[in-house]
Amino acid sequence: MAKKERTKKLSSNAKKALVLCCMVALLVVTGVLNFVLNTQIDKPTDVGGNGNNNAVETFFSSHRSNRETARAEEFSYLNAIITSETTSEEVKASAEKKQVELLACIEKELVLESIIKAKGFDDAIVTMSTNNLNVIVNKAELTSVEVAQIVGAMLKETDYKRNQVYVTSYAA
Repeated sequence: MAKKERTKKLSSNAKKALVLCCMVALLVVTGVLNFVLNTQIDKPTDVGGNGNNNAVETFFSSHRSNRETARAEEFSYLNAIITSETTSEEVKASAEKKQVELLACIEKELVLESIIKAKGFDDAIVTMSTNNLNVIVNKAELTSVEVAQIVGAMLKETDYKRNQVYVTSYAA
C-alpha cells in the first residue's frame, strides 16, 4: 500500500508541475502577444495603401547600395594593380593616388548629403564626378529658393561652378 500512495504522490506532484508549466507558458505567450500588438500599434501605417514612402526609401537605399558596390569594385581593381608584381612603380603610384582621390570623394559626398539633410530635407544623394555634381533630394517639388539654398551649400563646400551643379527632386 505504501507503494501505491507514493505513486499517487508522484502523480499528484507531476500534475502540479504540469499545471505550473502551463501557467508559465501562458504567461510567456501573453507577454509576447502584448509586445507584438503594442509594436504594431506604434508603427505608422500607410492609410492610402500606395506605398510611396517605401518606394522613396527603396530608391535612396538602392542607389546608395549600387554606389557602394561600384566603388568596392573600383577599390578592388586598384588594389589588384597595386599588389601586382608586374605593375610598374608609376602605375602603382597612380593607382594609389586614385584610391586617395576616391576616398576623398566618398567623404565629401557624405558631408554634402549631411548638409542637405541639416537644411531640413528628408534625404539626399550626392554624386560627384570630374565634370559635375548631381544632387537628388527626397521631395516631390523643389522651389527656386530651395534649389538656390542647396546649390549655394554645394558651391561653398566644393570647387564646382554653378553650371556644374544639378539638383533634382525625387518622389515616387
